[in-house]
Amino acid sequence: MSPQVRAAFDLLPEYLAWHVLLSAAALALGVAVSLPLAVAAARRPALRWPLLGGVGVVQTIPSLALLALFFPLLLALSALSIQATGRGFSALGFLPALLALTLYSMLPVVRNTITGLAGLDPAVIEAADGVGMTPGQRLRLVELPLAAPVIMAGVRTAAVWTIGAATLSTPVGQTSLGNYIFAGLQTENWVFVLFGCAASAALALAADQLLGLIEKGAARRSPRMAAAGAAGLVAGVLLALLPLASFGGPAAYVVGAKNFSEQYILAELMAGRLEAAGANVRRKEDLGSAIAYRALASGEIDAYVDYSGTLWANVLGRTDNPGREQVLAELTRELKARDGVLVLGSLGFENAYALAMRQDRARALGIASIADLSRHAPQLVMGADLEFFSRPEWKAVENAYGLRFRARRTFQPTFMYRALARDADVISAFSSDGRIAADRLVVLTDPRGALPPYDAVILISPRRTGDRRLLEALRPLVGAIPVEAMREANFRVDRDRDKATPAEAAEALSAKLGL
Repeated sequence: MSPQVRAAFDLLPEYLAWHVLLSAAALALGVAVSLPLAVAAARRPALRWPLLGGVGVVQTIPSLALLALFFPLLLALSALSIQATGRGFSALGFLPALLALTLYSMLPVVRNTITGLAGLDPAVIEAADGVGMTPGQRLRLVELPLAAPVIMAGVRTAAVWTIGAATLSTPVGQTSLGNYIFAGLQTENWVFVLFGCAASAALALAADQLLGLIEKGAARRSPRMAAAGAAGLVAGVLLALLPLASFGGPAAYVVGAKNFSEQYILAELMAGRLEAAGANVRRKEDLGSAIAYRALASGEIDAYVDYSGTLWANVLGRTDNPGREQVLAELTRELKARDGVLVLGSLGFENAYALAMRQDRARALGIASIADLSRHAPQLVMGADLEFFSRPEWKAVENAYGLRFRARRTFQPTFMYRALARDADVISAFSSDGRIAADRLVVLTDPRGALPPYDAVILISPRRTGDRRLLEALRPLVGAIPVEAMREANFRVDRDRDKATPAEAAEALSAKLGL
């Protein structure tokens, strides 16, 4: 068995347990909310179209966006709760994922319930009224049993949708089978990607078959068949959840990471040092930039690595560039004063945005700087990671050099580098990425200083700024990692053959630096 397959199987119990818990809870809550609303709408036509329209609109929102939107909403509600009662709640992870998936599961249940009740033979309803049944008795004893097969068909559809959409809960900090997919795409670990897809598909098929058994039992008036399906569901859920019991209590520390190789490695490096000090540590990976910082400021995560330029532009909203040392000094002061966040210090390297081209292409066009690039941009295609074109840094570069490309395309960072072979002429590379040297790319100079510095800095949550164990474990990393060592660690994870896991790369980096 290859190391990648073994690593995938090692992670399966935890990932599957959280995925099953999230999907089952969202589906159960969705059915509990949808059924009463659908029954009311079936009896009152005035409610029918608003309800169907509302749950239909939810389906038009991409599930990833719906999941992400709940995080700032819950964060604001938690802040209000703290002001009113002195206690808040977690806005990261399970709760936003649960609420979003609950809404996402409602449409098929609502639609099928209304269809099933509206399609009953009027003669049956008249017969029930004729024997003196109350509306409640008629619903419970006649209408719902007759409509049950149609309703269960909707529940089956909702279950498949929910299990599939639950893989997208990873960016809001919820562990799921999606962790395989997101991490695999970023590191080109196709074993992880296929493993995550296969596990999610197998889970959806199993749930669909067991719910189908309940549906057949309802259609054939067979309580035994329906009970067998229900028992199989309950047993499967309980069996899948067993690993969660072995995880013990809540983690002492939560280390966060964004969604690319360097972040995974640095998160493992920090977590490893805390674990060596005897701490119980949990990782929250694949977080978006805005979510990661807000999660830290609100105490949802305790520490993670960010970049001075990202914080300078996105968090503080600054567009000037006073220089590397001044940016770091002002950033340290402003984040502490504004949010109580501690900038522990720079790790010793920059991971700056940098425009890069293939060596042969740049030489043929005579391009060595972004100023040179601006003269050829109308004939070229620009490729970038998923967020670069919406970031202040891009606006600063675009305005400073008057860049106007023939076309702009966005890619996952992994695919962005590959796009230089055919689909893009220039990309927004990362200066500490090992693929720059491996692919012999030319990094264009920035003579007008449009891009700010990007020192990798350790950030500490306000509630942990006085935590001696955390600070003592992480402080030796400050100033300890040269960019050459980080590039080598990144390339261990990103290269095509003999790929290392982020944990292995972090261990090798620690050993190389004598940490």
